[in-house]
Amino acid sequence: GSGAMAGPLCQGWGLGAALRSRAALRPLGLLAPPARGGLGPAGGTGTAAGSGEAALEENPFYGKYRHKIQELRRSSPDVFESRMEKRSEVKRQPVGHSKQGEFIRCMEEKARQIFFAEGLGSKTSKGGFTKDKTLDSILNVEMVKEKSAEEITQIWNQYFSAKDTVYAVIPADKFDLMWKRAQSCPSFLYALPRKEGYEFFVGQWSGTELHFTSLINVQTQGETAPSQLVLYHYPDLQKEKGIVLMTAEMDSKFLVVHDAQCLASQVQLFYATDRSETYGLVETFNHRSSEFKYMSVIAELEQSGLGKEVRPGQASNKS
Repeated sequence: GSGAMAGPLCQGWGLGAALRSRAALRPLGLLAPPARGGLGPAGGTGTAAGSGEAALEENPFYGKYRHKIQELRRSSPDVFESRMEKRSEVKRQPVGHSKQGEFIRCMEEKARQIFFAEGLGSKTSKGGFTKDKTLDSILNVEMVKEKSAEEITQIWNQYFSAKDTVYAVIPADKFDLMWKRAQSCPSFLYALPRKEGYEFFVGQWSGTELHFTSLINVQTQGETAPSQLVLYHYPDLQKEKGIVLMTAEMDSKFLVVHDAQCLASQVQLFYATDRSETYGLVETFNHRSSEFKYMSVIAELEQSGLGKEVRPGQASNKS
């Protein structure tokens, strides 16, 4: 199933993929959704039965807004009455699925408006990939600098969980290890489990971007082989917050999110490992290519559990 990828490999830095779209946000639905209308910021937050100012007084925020409420009542009794009526209407509506959905959408929208710089120079080129994709083009970096690493992680994960992509928040020390290794070993051969065996992909680091293209493409087109998946790593907040943000773009004609997640997990497996034998395969591929064996990658994947993956919607016919 689609959840299998979130196993031990992904626990390292919570690699995410929006496989079930909003599933990751479902816990928010447990909160009572904010009521529409009502009396300014205090409207709809009370839980007292009935309408009228008596019910409002039980609202924990009432004291803060009492002066404004009373002023409105004096100066515009009609407006006050109509708002009180609206408030009781809202209360009568059952807190159903549609309300939860609305609440989640509202939360997402707020996060988008406040923290994410959507559309600012992040237009994709014809090939579907953004050239020079900066963190500033995705996130309001100045604004999140006031947040803790935990808060930024939550904002990043919540935003991308509603999108068809992979994303992660990588601890600084893990990224340092990967980055150091990427300098001496910029490429590696990854294997995607398919129903009929494995499909090989070459992953090539270019700065902090990691580009993937199928081995067949490389063999037939060489240097001009187009990228099918790009993982973007952003060390902008690494020194200050101790985290590196990652997200991706992919060519959906060739890969689904599940494939992208599997490849991203393999980067963690091979470049961030403590096992010298595992990273040894990367060194062999880069420095002693004649000794490199394709099957050693598959053996490593099988051992890690990543090799057991079958694409979603396909039943495994292996015994």
